[in-house]
Amino acid sequence: MIEAKSLEMKQKSATRLGRAVHAAADRSTKSPMIGKEKHSTNNSLRDVILGGQDGLVNMLGIALGVVAAGGSTHVLVVTGIAAAITESISMGAVAYTSFGSDRDFYLAESAREQKEIAAQPEYEREEIREIYAAKGFKGQLLEDVVSTITSNRETWVSTMMNEELHLQPVAQQSLIRSAVIVTVATLIGHFIPIVPFMVVARTSAIILAIALSAVTLFAVGVYSAKTLVGDWRKSGLQMAAIGLGAAALGFLIGRLFHTVGG
Repeated sequence: MIEAKSLEMKQKSATRLGRAVHAAADRSTKSPMIGKEKHSTNNSLRDVILGGQDGLVNMLGIALGVVAAGGSTHVLVVTGIAAAITESISMGAVAYTSFGSDRDFYLAESAREQKEIAAQPEYEREEIREIYAAKGFKGQLLEDVVSTITSNRETWVSTMMNEELHLQPVAQQSLIRSAVIVTVATLIGHFIPIVPFMVVARTSAIILAIALSAVTLFAVGVYSAKTLVGDWRKSGLQMAAIGLGAAALGFLIGRLFHTVGG
């Protein structure tokens, strides 16, 4: 009697598990980008840092280099605006192409998994069993999970992509959003160091450009640490140090050219 009740309880538990897995599979089929909202903030932050830091450091380096080489403020502003526009578009295109390659890689691996499942279903089913056995499933529960997942080809492939290869699909909308964010962030980053040269005298503009750049880089580092993980002080100082260090190279190069030309 006790054994019968125990078996009944296991069967009910397995049935509940089967329903849960089926429900998850249905949600995955209806919404292939499930979890997109969960990660969109992190992805957007990545895009802002990628574009903003590149634009700011690049423009600050140009500004310091032109100043060190003895160039006029007018030349600096014109050069800076031209660089801001062209590089912002370029960075957006690079972001689209780069993240597009992630999408293409996912599709290629998905097609490969489809072929492997069609050619060696038992071998691929055993891989699903090993994956969930490693998660702690065993006995009838494990078999129910394996049967449920492998009963639907799309769910089967999706599980292999996620659990075995650790790859997530990339939607076309995500590519466009990343490209736009990188473009805008790069443009804004370019204008932070150059605006002071448009409104104040040369010496004051240099000091203000460096100060604004340092504060912006530090703030981005702090926000990154607060949003993701890490010590905000260390992250802020690291971001500022890397950015200002790279810009300082522009100043040294400009100074070198000015000395050689002189």
